[in-house]
Amino acid sequence: MTSKTFLVTGGAGFIGSAVVRELIDNTSHTVINVDKLTYAGNLESLVNVQDNSRYHFVQADICDAEKMAQVFAHFNPDVVMHLAAESHVDRSIDGPADFIQTNILGTYTLLEAARTYWSALSTEQKSQFRFHHISTDEVYGDLHGTDDLFTETTPYSPSSPYSASKASSDHLVRAWQRTFGLPTLVTNCSNNYGPYHFPEKLIPLVIINALEGKPLPVYGDGQQVRDWLFVEDHARALIKVATEGKVGETYNIGGHNEQTNLHVVESICDLIDEFLPIEHSRRDLITFVKDRPGHDVRYAIDASKIARELGWEPQETFASGLRKTVIWYLENRQWWQRVRDGSYAGERLGVHS
Repeated sequence: MTSKTFLVTGGAGFIGSAVVRELIDNTSHTVINVDKLTYAGNLESLVNVQDNSRYHFVQADICDAEKMAQVFAHFNPDVVMHLAAESHVDRSIDGPADFIQTNILGTYTLLEAARTYWSALSTEQKSQFRFHHISTDEVYGDLHGTDDLFTETTPYSPSSPYSASKASSDHLVRAWQRTFGLPTLVTNCSNNYGPYHFPEKLIPLVIINALEGKPLPVYGDGQQVRDWLFVEDHARALIKVATEGKVGETYNIGGHNEQTNLHVVESICDLIDEFLPIEHSRRDLITFVKDRPGHDVRYAIDASKIARELGWEPQETFASGLRKTVIWYLENRQWWQRVRDGSYAGERLGVHS
């Protein structure tokens, strides 16, 4: 494969850092990581690649049009992988303005910078350029009461400020392809989990609380269903779409692992009990709390299109991926402890309706 230059926005975040590590460790591509370094950006997630000659970091806000133009002009990317986003539903309930700013206006600013850059390329370079926008299955809404799966043609019906802002950004990307001819692709993924996951999300929060003997909060009755996707599987899928996907297409990426939230929490307890046994089961720490406002009950992805057209399948089952994740948190206490001591102490978010 011809080596390309990838501009990855949000490359210090959870999924973005997995993409950067995959590109540096397992391809010959060059990576330009553009990240604002908000609370969720963590350069410690990239220590293993930071000294590689093919890796470059730029601290910048995607809402800064002048800076984005400079990045494009200086690095001449062949592929943009746009992951920079405010991504936590609970935070979007407490403060939706940041989600509108970053996810909608930021995506618009990046699209315009990409369009200006792309318009000046040669015909051959234009044909090779790709703008890959990474989104979420939450834009599709709630599958509660059905056995259906989200497909690439499922109508949008977002429930939270977060998912509404991501739906808006998806529409912008498709409009820039249809109106201006910018060669774009969109992917919508299910819930990710794995190493380097910011501790406000369910799986790392439960792992860390269980290790510290703290209550394990479960929203409502814990019967909400999510399709869980190991982050390294997702990174491989994203690179495959960026390099082999068809312009203008959407690809859903899922793990084929539907689990209730309660089962996820119980599975984590059982794994930690296996690795660090104590007198009582850590399941005793499970605490049911008031549900999140507007909480969707079920998400589930039909990932048959990406399997059929691009040959991607997840390598991890939920059991194997969760085991790897728990082991990583056991072996990397310094990473998550610094997050706990700095930007997030484990407090409940999203309680305002």
